[in-house]
Amino acid sequence: MVLIYSNDRKLALEMLAKGRELADEQGKQLTVAVISNKDTATDEYIRHGADKVFVAHMDMDSFKVEEYTDILAGIMEKTGAETVLIGSNRDGKELAPRLASLLDTGCVTDITDVYIKDGDLTAERVIYSGNAVAVERFIKKPHIMTVPGKLFDPLPPDDSRVGEVITENIDFEPYPSKIINIQRMVSEGINVEDAVSIVSCGRGFKNREDMTLAEELADLLPGNTMGCSRPISADLKWMTEDHWIGLSGHKVKPKLYFAIGISGQIQHIAGMRDSDIIVAINKDPEALIFKSADYGIVGDLYQVLPKLVDAIKTKMS
Repeated sequence: MVLIYSNDRKLALEMLAKGRELADEQGKQLTVAVISNKDTATDEYIRHGADKVFVAHMDMDSFKVEEYTDILAGIMEKTGAETVLIGSNRDGKELAPRLASLLDTGCVTDITDVYIKDGDLTAERVIYSGNAVAVERFIKKPHIMTVPGKLFDPLPPDDSRVGEVITENIDFEPYPSKIINIQRMVSEGINVEDAVSIVSCGRGFKNREDMTLAEELADLLPGNTMGCSRPISADLKWMTEDHWIGLSGHKVKPKLYFAIGISGQIQHIAGMRDSDIIVAINKDPEALIFKSADYGIVGDLYQVLPKLVDAIKTKMS
């Protein structure tokens, strides 16, 4: 049995594509675990490839890792799950290693691929800031992995698919720890992970006010938002962390990505390498960003951006 779990619906749908592939190759069923005290769109998971949806009802208003670990372990016991894919968001990264420790098994985090090789489940993940790929083989069951967002494309929905929805209460002991307060981060504009186009700024900008040049470009693009490299967010504080794209920031997969004044260090490339089209603007012809770009403009961004904006406006009119 292959089991999928994420409290992010979109991420769960993405993982279903790889889960379906693994289940078919091993002749096993694919189940989605849902832990919630609210009604959920279980039919959607079935249309996107699940054979079963296991809904564990519980009386909790927010995620709490101790209880969720016990509940997910209970679901694994009831379903006989041997392979578990957990969404690698903030909650999943906390849940997966705790679950592996509870079950005395291994956990591979942030995989980039998983497949059967020589009869063993094998996972790949990026290490050393993207300079190498580790190939790791599971030698013990259950197999537990975390899967980042934007890694797999969801399967097309199939309205003819039928499946089983199982609803049960999973017994668990409440833990003494308590969640005192949850403060949601307020993000302006479109979330970078959902954006169709992203205009990203780097240290090539001399002043914070100069980024209005990039904003003018972004305003001309559909589904746009602004992004940035690590120095702009973490060091200079010119933009908030929800715009930070890179290994320690957000991983994005837009249709169009502008990298403006960004040198192209591997930490940044790791966050945007899967973009459909990458356009780089940098005055250094040797900048690493050009190795990852589909189109490159060598020039001073202060001269290039106004001309690019005017050219787009002329074309649009």
